[in-house]
Amino acid sequence: MIAAAPIRRESSPFERHFTPQDLADTWKLDETTIRRIFQDEPGVMKVGKANRRDGKRDYVTLRIPESVAERIYRERCR
Repeated sequence: MIAAAPIRRESSPFERHFTPQDLADTWKLDETTIRRIFQDEPGVMKVGKANRRDGKRDYVTLRIPESVAERIYRERCR
């Protein structure tokens, strides 16, 4: 029997989006840990500049859709 591929729901701009601090508080983790978990995940909205060349520190604001947070939670709870 062939296992069915998981259904992947596209995130919507109108679904609830969390800040890293929101998820850190909910999951009782450090905000830095949440940022590391979600920084390269597809569907996470990134606002700001990364890889700056002017010598200043990178600053990127993350907004994590509820569907992405649910997917990561399920993957890590196995």
